[in-house]
Amino acid sequence: VLQGYAAEMDNPLMAHLISPELQNKKDILFGNMDEIYHFHNRIFLRELENYVEYPELVGRCFLDQMEDFQIYEKYCQNKPRSESLWRQFSDSVFFQECQRKLDHKLSLDSYLLKPVQRITKYQLLLKEMLKYSKNCEGAEDLQEALTSILGILKAVNDSMHQIAITGYDGNLNELGKLLMQGSFNVWTDHKKGHSKVKDLARFKPMQRHLFLHEKAVLFCKKREENGEGYEKAPSYSYKHSLNMAAVGITENVKGDAKKFEIWYNAREEVYIIQAPTPEVKATWVNEIRKVLT
Repeated sequence: VLQGYAAEMDNPLMAHLISPELQNKKDILFGNMDEIYHFHNRIFLRELENYVEYPELVGRCFLDQMEDFQIYEKYCQNKPRSESLWRQFSDSVFFQECQRKLDHKLSLDSYLLKPVQRITKYQLLLKEMLKYSKNCEGAEDLQEALTSILGILKAVNDSMHQIAITGYDGNLNELGKLLMQGSFNVWTDHKKGHSKVKDLARFKPMQRHLFLHEKAVLFCKKREENGEGYEKAPSYSYKHSLNMAAVGITENVKGDAKKFEIWYNAREEVYIIQAPTPEVKATWVNEIRKVLT
């Protein structure tokens, strides 16, 4: 892909096949695929080869290189931009010519998906290895490597949702790390509200997608898009946020093991939040508690 497509975009002999709108868009289309390739080729593959005789110790490789795996997050965050560019130009003569020369059965987009598939495959391989390495040396490293890879997958997944937030004025990066995101039923009960509004609020929940950052929790409304691939990915229109410094939490709400409360400014605003399952609720309550303490 890097030689047969990316490098060809800079080849003067191919320039006449590239439409002007596609020129200078190499970084958007391929993201940091070259970074991923060099990491595997120069570093990770060599590390792995050291353990050919001792596969059970391979967890060490992952742990030593865990920081480098974050290059996948960058790749995945760019993926929606890459997809949308590909859709515009997928029938371009340039891509057809590159594919013909490479004798590839599949078009470029199948290959651009590979890094996303690869980072999800590692956890399956590590799980499988753990199954057969229960009591041997290296099992702890394998377990730790699996946990770290799952952490990276969660970060990739969360950030894919986060980049789909629309209508937020500030800079999301200033809210600190994104800790959790998910969809909930939300009821509001505001002291200041008109009494009619309060009555209505009690009965009908709103569907809200919550993003918990270290410094704020964002309430967004999820909009499903129609379309192919990443176009189908939802977008989230920003509604409001609460500064974590002024947030309080009630962990149990009478009569429902899936509900908890987030309140603001000494209960001036109260949000009753219903998670899809008691387990999801427990995870969120724990994360919020960590932030507040």
